[in-house]
Amino acid sequence: MNKSIVAFTLISFVALGSFTVLRGDVPVSVSIDASTLGTKIAPDYAGLSYETKREMPDAEGKYYFTAQNAPLIKMFQTLGIKNLRIGGNTVDSPKVAIPVQADIDQLFQFAHAADTKVIYSFRLNHGDATGSATQAKYIADTYASDVICFSIGNEPDVYVHSYPGYLKEFKPIYDAINQAVPDAKYCGPSLTSNAQPWAHDFARDFFPSGKILYIGQHQYAGGAGGKVTDPVYGRDLMLSPAWQDIYQKYYDKFVPPLKDAGVPYRLEEGNNFYNGGAKDVSDTFASALWGLDYLYWWAAHGSQGINFHNGDEVAAGQEIAPCRYASFTSKPDGYFAHPLAYAIKIFNLGSRGQIVSSSLVPDASGKDINIVSYAVLGEDKNLYVTLINKEHGNKGRDADVTIQTGSPAYTKGQTIALAAPGGDVAAKEGVTLGGNPIKDDGTWQETWTDLIAPPSNGQVHVKVPACSVVLVRLTGA
Repeated sequence: MNKSIVAFTLISFVALGSFTVLRGDVPVSVSIDASTLGTKIAPDYAGLSYETKREMPDAEGKYYFTAQNAPLIKMFQTLGIKNLRIGGNTVDSPKVAIPVQADIDQLFQFAHAADTKVIYSFRLNHGDATGSATQAKYIADTYASDVICFSIGNEPDVYVHSYPGYLKEFKPIYDAINQAVPDAKYCGPSLTSNAQPWAHDFARDFFPSGKILYIGQHQYAGGAGGKVTDPVYGRDLMLSPAWQDIYQKYYDKFVPPLKDAGVPYRLEEGNNFYNGGAKDVSDTFASALWGLDYLYWWAAHGSQGINFHNGDEVAAGQEIAPCRYASFTSKPDGYFAHPLAYAIKIFNLGSRGQIVSSSLVPDASGKDINIVSYAVLGEDKNLYVTLINKEHGNKGRDADVTIQTGSPAYTKGQTIALAAPGGDVAAKEGVTLGGNPIKDDGTWQETWTDLIAPPSNGQVHVKVPACSVVLVRLTGA
């Protein structure tokens, strides 16, 4: 888990506003230039991350990841999870056993059934080079089509403290795996935000080999969840423009040297607050508004993806803590979808394509309205516009949005809305997408609504209530 605070500003493909609030609808204009292309969003962009401990059976001998777990398979399929990272602090914990072959079989059989692929982590801290190589060869020989890449260790800067010391532990395991699996691919070094220079050193030393798929890095923008003692403050903070500054500051330190060298990167573990999240903050509807913005912001800045850390429990240092930032958690008859799960789903509905230029300008009367927009030219040639109204509370304002598409070719349109009951940013239950919940068995009914008035002369009008998201899909005749 990342233990530093990180940053944000506008780039040419994204425009946002940030603000103090007064009740009343605010006119907002979004101008789109679909000819100005930005990042192509990876098909497996929105992923999940789990502790290695979750790979193994529980006290009753039951597996979480198994091809027999139909509700979990369905949840992955419904949310569109194509990237499953196994690691976390427990991959390096002396309190947790190293998985055996039976555990690996169950994990990869699940992944195959769920149509997702795996980033698989091996122990670095007092790791076993020979054992890791044996397991890597077994995975490569048996489940090659279900593997994205291997990773070695988790946040090694916490216990190694120098890059040369890290290499001394990393290289024997890396070399042993390469000898056993000559075509092995990797991501890493999977650091906290404090150790960004190590990521640059790692890219310099290993990317030229052709064996590094992308540099993996961790980020928890809000710091320690346990330090958030006022939930109202925590939710306000999560939705504030200050967090976008955090993303930008982090980006500026981490990404430019990689970008200059043509090295891809992925946030293969992250969430809002570390150590399992903040109580009555990370598990509320605020996390859905935050999570969707977070996914798009990093996509617009070139990330290959984000793996939200997940589970019923997660490691907090060497201890285990409740997972308040979970996308979903276990129930006797399946899994309860938390608000963040809905953010992942609506992102996957509107992000299959390439980001295009989108600028948002509020009316002078509402210059401080807290709404952001992102536009994607879909692989299906449709235009997708995501509008996230982060205004909330008694003074939260609705937005009347005019979308200037720049093209008369879009003649039809539909919307789908993400909402909490009563527009309550603190809601933990009752969230809907398109008016429908994600059920405990992982199913969800996709329901779009036709625009009240079709596009006219390249313009579309939609209303985005406070504390909600509206995704607009525009199509030709």
